[in-house]
Amino acid sequence: MSLVALHNGGGVGIGKAVNGGFGMVCDGSERVDEILRSAMLWDVMGGVARRSWARNANAMSTVQDFNQSFADDYYITEPYLVDEEIIKNITNYKQ
Repeated sequence: MSLVALHNGGGVGIGKAVNGGFGMVCDGSERVDEILRSAMLWDVMGGVARRSWARNANAMSTVQDFNQSFADDYYITEPYLVDEEIIKNITNYKQ
């Protein structure tokens, strides 16, 4: 049994966003326990992945560690960092 809730808010104000929530009945079964383990990891690492793609150094390091530790089951795509000098040369950037 599960519960799905749609509600306003999310930190941007009523009427400006609709958020979907999910509730799960924790019945003690191994199936539900595995769903919860996977969902919690997925939820947290989704946030870390977004920050990594935004070039946050700590998040990028965490993603590298995660990819090594969970290589058999999960993988987060890492950002490609561009050499700023290349960009400056291509665009003829002048300071």
